[in-house]
Amino acid sequence: MLAGMSRVVIAPDSFKSTMSASAVAEAVASGWHRERPDDHLVMVPMADGGEGTLDAFAVALPDARRIPVEVTGPTGRRGSSEWLLLQDGTGVVELAGTSGIELLGDELAPLDAHTVGFGEAIRAALDHGVDRLVLGIGSSASTDGGLGLLQALGWRFLDERGLDVPHGARGLLHVVAVDRSAAVEPPRGGVRVLSDVTNPLTGSRGAAAIFGPQKGLSTQDIPVVDAALERLSHLLGQDPGTPGAGAAGGTGAALLAWGAQLVSGAAEVARLVGLSDAVAGADLVVTGEGSFDGQSLHGKAPGLVTEEAWRCGIPVAVVAGRVSGDVDRSRFLAVASLTELSGSVQAAMSEPGRWLEVAGQGIAASAL
Repeated sequence: MLAGMSRVVIAPDSFKSTMSASAVAEAVASGWHRERPDDHLVMVPMADGGEGTLDAFAVALPDARRIPVEVTGPTGRRGSSEWLLLQDGTGVVELAGTSGIELLGDELAPLDAHTVGFGEAIRAALDHGVDRLVLGIGSSASTDGGLGLLQALGWRFLDERGLDVPHGARGLLHVVAVDRSAAVEPPRGGVRVLSDVTNPLTGSRGAAAIFGPQKGLSTQDIPVVDAALERLSHLLGQDPGTPGAGAAGGTGAALLAWGAQLVSGAAEVARLVGLSDAVAGADLVVTGEGSFDGQSLHGKAPGLVTEEAWRCGIPVAVVAGRVSGDVDRSRFLAVASLTELSGSVQAAMSEPGRWLEVAGQGIAASAL
């Protein structure tokens, strides 16, 4: 129980496709302050490399600058995006905001969606002169093997006639040669790629088989695209079985070929936003995500936050859209489910901000 004025760290992940991690933290904080207005709240929104990664850095690192950039969206429409310049010269680029599935709207483009916009934003950061890059690669719209991003970085992918293939998985099917002569080099300080996916590029757990259906690949498309990814890996000199190569429709493999290093998204975000320092000395830590289950404590952002708090002997409260029955609630100071508070999944999803405020106020009341 909290006594007097307390220091509370609010460090949730995003509620996928509903609210960003920073918006979740703000809503919980608003509800908390209704019940305990004198408490000091520290917002540390988390991410794992997917949507909300840029916002998590921007909130936790107020000296960071958002740099606008115009990019080619996943189906070819030009649009506005941004990347983040950190004070130490690091550029942070998020695939979700440039080539993400949310940018497609209601219509998927399984063979034509691509990662060109992600590559364009990376190139813009390089042209700006960043010393190193941090790339979040969750929430991809395509299964193009990262072809588009490499094309934007100067790589050429050629068909049997020696012509450039089109973007997307449709072009991937015809690649027989790679020309790297005009390829842009990575920055001096290297490239770290944030992902919570460890799938290989190909096979039964590969990009096409596991993630292709959610991007619209049909049962007939999957083996064809899988075979094309296998061919691409050999042309790039990559092992298709490398853990993480299948992330973001094979973007992981493309970035490995560019010389990048794949790292745990949640762990790297935690390090860069200073989670350990924020948690140190806190009286309570609040974390959560859209769907909290027994696996949330293993490798995901809420689990990493929880482990850090428990390591310091600090109690943890959880707020989530839904809480699975396999969660041991006795281990937490409080567990708030928006579905339970609102009465239904539909009600919770239609007004998530409202119910997050209710959850925040309820957790604060339980902490008295």
